[in-house]
Amino acid sequence: MLIKIKFTILSITIILFTNMFAGKIFADGFIVVPEPPRNIIRTAFPLEVKYHRVNADLNDQGAVTYIDQEFYNPTGARLEGFYIFPVPENAVIKKFTMFINGTETEAELLDAKKASRIYEDIVRKSLDPALLEYQGRGIFKVRIFPIEPGSTKRVKISYTQILEKDNGTMEYTYPLNTEKFSAKPLNNVSINVNLKSSDSLKNIYCTSHETDIVRKNDNHAVVSWEQKNIKPDTDFNLYYNTDKSGIGLSVLAYKEKGNDGYFFLSASPGIDSQDSAISEKDITFVLDVSGSMAGEKLEQAKKALLFCVNNLNRGDRFQLIRFSTEAEALFNELVKADKANMQKAKNFISDMKAVGGTHIEEAVSLALSVKDGGRPHMIIFITDGRPTIGETDEDKLVKKIRNANKSNIRIFTFGIGYDINTHLLDKITKETRAYRYYISPKEDIEVKISNFYTKVQSPVLTDIKLTFTGNIRASKTYPRDLPDIFAGSSVTILGSYSGSGDVKVILEGRLRDKVQKYEYKINYPAENTGNDFVPYLWAARHIGYLLDQIRLNGGDKELVEEATEAARKYGIVTPYTSYLILEDERKRVSGGGIREEDQTLGSVAPRVKDFAKKSEMEYRAMGQKSGAESVLPSREFQALNNAANVGDALQGSSRLGLSPTPGNAHSGAGQVKTVQGRAVYNAGGYWIDSRIQTKKRSRTVRIRFAGKEYFDLLSKKPESAQFCSLGKNIRFMLDDVVYEVYE
Repeated sequence: MLIKIKFTILSITIILFTNMFAGKIFADGFIVVPEPPRNIIRTAFPLEVKYHRVNADLNDQGAVTYIDQEFYNPTGARLEGFYIFPVPENAVIKKFTMFINGTETEAELLDAKKASRIYEDIVRKSLDPALLEYQGRGIFKVRIFPIEPGSTKRVKISYTQILEKDNGTMEYTYPLNTEKFSAKPLNNVSINVNLKSSDSLKNIYCTSHETDIVRKNDNHAVVSWEQKNIKPDTDFNLYYNTDKSGIGLSVLAYKEKGNDGYFFLSASPGIDSQDSAISEKDITFVLDVSGSMAGEKLEQAKKALLFCVNNLNRGDRFQLIRFSTEAEALFNELVKADKANMQKAKNFISDMKAVGGTHIEEAVSLALSVKDGGRPHMIIFITDGRPTIGETDEDKLVKKIRNANKSNIRIFTFGIGYDINTHLLDKITKETRAYRYYISPKEDIEVKISNFYTKVQSPVLTDIKLTFTGNIRASKTYPRDLPDIFAGSSVTILGSYSGSGDVKVILEGRLRDKVQKYEYKINYPAENTGNDFVPYLWAARHIGYLLDQIRLNGGDKELVEEATEAARKYGIVTPYTSYLILEDERKRVSGGGIREEDQTLGSVAPRVKDFAKKSEMEYRAMGQKSGAESVLPSREFQALNNAANVGDALQGSSRLGLSPTPGNAHSGAGQVKTVQGRAVYNAGGYWIDSRIQTKKRSRTVRIRFAGKEYFDLLSKKPESAQFCSLGKNIRFMLDDVVYEVYE
């Protein structure tokens, strides 16, 4: 059973409007003041939200949500208004209570049809389309009076609902969509979800925000997220599944009719993994003790190694190697992690001193010269320099490592500081299906390495492989080389697919030198546009992979074109992709390939200071092999290639002057939005759908904003409301027709 929770935070705002209303409306719960005092400015403004707290108790399929909000009237007038709460889509509400001034107040429930008339009426009067995104929902409505000048109002809402299954997934919509409606950031926003299940909890993940997930036991977990002074503009999406098998697997799919689809797959073991479900491992720690490591760097690295040694599992074998001009191993072979050997290791670490050059070739060769123990083997390789002795050519060195690595040993590299060859370390980790980590001079080496080791100390399934049997064909899956699965963590895989129907997904791997196989039955839909974050995350990984190939191996024309098109289509705005899009659109406009007004970033860039200049500078510098300029893209491309939430796709956007506040979804702080699986760009006076550049269309239909044809379109094609809610001037495509809405 997979349950999907999609929380929508009811961000309260007071809205003042008259027939000349031209302001913004808070999209979630909000208060409408239809007749403001005459001495108040006629243009609407949102009131300050003091705090917004959401608590949810989930028990099997039952959910109880508690919302506590406080908002503030900064005006000098007593106000009267109506609190309106758009009912979450597909919600079955069992209880609704609101407390105002300590007194429980009754609310009027209006069905979706009546609610739609209210939304459209507000659009007609206010000339603001923001509420259109709630078309198709009912509303709760309650009168609030008085709202005293300079006072606060506290509103508490609670409701229950039953979460229904759909291919093992459930969705509860609760947008944190305040960025475009609030004049000021919210003082405080928090979400706390208490998860309980009769069956074992497996996958728990949030695709929208970086959450804190605490697993109390196999059947109980707490998920929390909190931020201060923010303008969140994306839904809070929490997923979890329960499964009685050793490893739980969940799949979320997105597919437009007639096009290839995308899927988000997560695999995770339960928290209460017994010793029999954890592989004994071999691990070799390799530390650079060259002269440049002297001082605080070496002391922190030594503390990190002590932490790792102290946390070896029962049955593990290990080795320690220090290297500078030469490499030296503590033991003649991998040894058991018993008390005596661990004490020898601690003494060896304590005696380490920094002196000499950097003989990376000899250190790695020594670490790989072990007998295959028939179980997972990883190397943790820590260095702060480039090779200065032995083989120094990166490609030749990587080839030697490839030839020596007969046992499929993972090499996790930790580069300290900036005087390192990032291309070398990145190619080593790519070759051995591991990860690279970079620790800047201001970061704590001990914390970084110990945090990593905590995640990988208990392998559950290694050398994993996924097979799909049925009427679909999976392709372009990321990460390209599947990582191992460790206790307390999960593996997320994104890919594209063609076809549809019931599919047998087979997960294979090795546990204690035996092949383990898990089978799951999943339905891949022919059409499902409810998970539009899936193609966005897939695109982030796809582009991260392509950019890494370009950075390490040169700018192949086909790779560049593929990265450019995907970045524009899905709105992955980084310094590197921005340069590619801008160059491509400049050439196509000058060559007559597209109209100037159909540009995406080409229309955004002129309004942001030094946007094009910064993009070009960073793209040109990403090929550097050492220095801070080489570390930054390496970090960011790996983050893109492993993106698990929308924030991971924002790599480098802050440096372009398009930085969203923490907790916002899409780069550009309102410049780029994802609608129905593709990007729509804010080109100043209008919004432009990225699909217009890539699709042939038979005709263009021009419609005046808020006119009869405008509301007819919303009625005949409800899906158009998602585009129309963005603004008064927008060009978008539906069914191969371009609709141009204008004031």
